[in-house]
Amino acid sequence: MDFQAVNSPYLVPYQGGQTVSDLSTIPPDGQGGKKKNKSVRKDLVSELYELQRVLYADDRYSVLLIFQAMDAGGKDSTIRSVLTGVNPAGFQVYSFKVPSAEELDHDFLWRTSKRLPERGRIGVFNRSYYEEVLVVRVHTGILDGQKLPSVPDDLTGFWQERYNSILDHEEHLAKNGTIILKFWLNVSKQEQKNRFLSRLDKPEKHWKFSVGDVKERMYWDSYMHAYQEMINATSRPWAPWYAIPADDKPYMRKTVAELIVQNLRALDIAYPTVDPEEKARFDEMRQLLTGE
Repeated sequence: MDFQAVNSPYLVPYQGGQTVSDLSTIPPDGQGGKKKNKSVRKDLVSELYELQRVLYADDRYSVLLIFQAMDAGGKDSTIRSVLTGVNPAGFQVYSFKVPSAEELDHDFLWRTSKRLPERGRIGVFNRSYYEEVLVVRVHTGILDGQKLPSVPDDLTGFWQERYNSILDHEEHLAKNGTIILKFWLNVSKQEQKNRFLSRLDKPEKHWKFSVGDVKERMYWDSYMHAYQEMINATSRPWAPWYAIPADDKPYMRKTVAELIVQNLRALDIAYPTVDPEEKARFDEMRQLLTGE
């Protein structure tokens, strides 16, 4: 695997040991605010548009962007903001919710494997197979409906087996040309509360509110533990986790766009060169066309 993710203050160490409580949910001093970050993001999106065109023409790599966050973490708006302006034919977005009966008749990686991006395209997973070591880890009763051959009483080894399956899966994809970038949008509990209240206060946001979202706040500490275990176990040079401060949305969106662009810049992609014999006939073709 030639690809190595670009470094960043938000890159989760590959050797593990990252403590979630040490990760900031706010931008560094002086880097927050809407106007400047929005302007920088727009410039980055313009560059992403060009990079995607080269990616498509080169036709050797695909890009998979995975977004995970607590409810109201900003996944939808970040995906929309970063990819608005990119050729719609060049990317695809899939959201994964509660598994269907058909999906439960397969292994937990099956439904996402069907949605992997083709070479030359950018694929986006809004939630992903990582839900299987997040919400399922917090609510272990979900395992009862997954039709597994057996579930041990002590689940410690079970979660490690799922991490191993994910690691093998991502390594296989990386070896075959899929660039995997994973973003945990790290929102604070207080900011989540503020966003929930905003949804309640504004009628146009009522559709985004769910009673179940508030109930999940009761499990905040359990979720933070699950995220900590997950990012430490599955951040790798070829499939890194970036823990992005998510309390300031403009900064979060700009940072995500920046990391995507930086990683694509590092790829050895270029527009294909034309065969010399074919190119030698261009003048002849030009004359034929202009002489019509």
